[in-house]
Amino acid sequence: MNKKIIAVFLSVVLLICALSACSSPKTNQNNSQISVQTTSEAPSDSLGFKLSYSQSDSLSPFKSDTLNNQVVQNLVFESLFIIDETNEVQPQLATGYQYENGKTLIVTIQSGNIFSDGSAITAKNIVSSFENAKSSYRWGNSLKPISSAAAVSDTVINFKLAYKNPNAHKLLTFAIVKDETDKKGYPIGSGRYKFGEGNGSVYLKVNKKKSDFKPHFTKITLINITANESIENAINIGNISYAFRDLSEGSNAKINSNKKAVDLNNLVFIGINCNAGITKNEHIRKAISLSIDREVLVKSAYQGYAKSAVSVFTSASSIGKQTAVFESTADVSAAKQAVFQSKIEGKNLKLDILVNSNQNKNSAARLIKQQLEAVGFKVSINKVTDKNYKSKIKNRSFDLYIGETKIPADMNLSSFFTEKGETRYGINLSGNCAKAYKGYLDSKNEIGTFILNFSQEMPFIPLLYRQGMICYSKSLHGDMQGYVDNYFSNIQDWYYN
Repeated sequence: MNKKIIAVFLSVVLLICALSACSSPKTNQNNSQISVQTTSEAPSDSLGFKLSYSQSDSLSPFKSDTLNNQVVQNLVFESLFIIDETNEVQPQLATGYQYENGKTLIVTIQSGNIFSDGSAITAKNIVSSFENAKSSYRWGNSLKPISSAAAVSDTVINFKLAYKNPNAHKLLTFAIVKDETDKKGYPIGSGRYKFGEGNGSVYLKVNKKKSDFKPHFTKITLINITANESIENAINIGNISYAFRDLSEGSNAKINSNKKAVDLNNLVFIGINCNAGITKNEHIRKAISLSIDREVLVKSAYQGYAKSAVSVFTSASSIGKQTAVFESTADVSAAKQAVFQSKIEGKNLKLDILVNSNQNKNSAARLIKQQLEAVGFKVSINKVTDKNYKSKIKNRSFDLYIGETKIPADMNLSSFFTEKGETRYGINLSGNCAKAYKGYLDSKNEIGTFILNFSQEMPFIPLLYRQGMICYSKSLHGDMQGYVDNYFSNIQDWYYN
């Protein structure tokens, strides 16, 4: 067996031993509220800071469709928990949680939490917000593992889980909103700012109920801008102060303001038809993975706004660091050895890569084609419309396809390994890998057992975790901390000259 393959195998075996030795995660956590750093002497600024929003879209977090408005809402609403920059959960309105019988999650909130209008936040508000979030486009998919919620008292909520999930509390990041709106018809939250209106314009003003929040920007003007290109132009010329760009559709070259990359939980992967053609052979699947230089994909296809997937999980998380088994660079020698072990003759080493119209995916497909051909494969790229792309994947009419999926905050991979999963196509759901993953969810085996089976079976190939970008005015100062779903982490420290 090739030395490279032996080394990977041994590293995974050691991983299982290490993880098995660890104590099981605690099911009862009592966490204190996040402390907010304040600026001692903050000269107020009620004119300088501006954000874009979509006037035609709702400002309710359960009804809005645009990223524009969702970024603004981050300042107005809080949640039970937030996910920090390292993908770890932190309490916000919640004070603790515990699991009961594996399928009930009990969350407590502190008595005395209030909305920006001074009214109390109770468990009934949490349940109402959960039900609205569960039926919304924004949170509906991520909340599927939670069946229902019920208020036990003013400060205790029971969440019923669809299946055992020790990380279900990480999904409770939906906005907590009061059932009634304010006098102007705007939704009410408990965040650092609240909506205001005057002279025909909408703005954000400081929530004075947050006595420990003393920002430089006491008022934030909202500018009606809808098109992505218009937002990018507005940040370049200074018409708005700050924006978050998802970069899902390609290049950031047009943005010349200050920039900061932020991690996303969006996995770009190669889907494989494990049930037909030469990709039915596990040695061929391993050879494909070994052929790929993930660092080249990051730098070229994604202009540096991504991180190589050296694990199934993002390397920004603790579980991703613990389960790293892939190399970020290609190993052509090991790939050729895997091809030899497959016993498939060179004339039959033909692969087709299915791709849609996405610019990044097309660039990645061209690079992957070159990398596979360096090992001896004959590769063609099948570029189709987005509609045909989805149809071909569902019909398993592919050898390989380049896909992307957002891994939920609880790091659940059921999308790949269950009969109704959106990314299950081509995967052998009765294989050892799928069984090992189910065993992990049922606490019958450790995560290392799943990773070992994954590296042997290679049901799909993780390529990279895509990043987004925070961009902001060059005249804006401060240590610009912010990340997805907490874009304005330390806005109290930002200021203009």
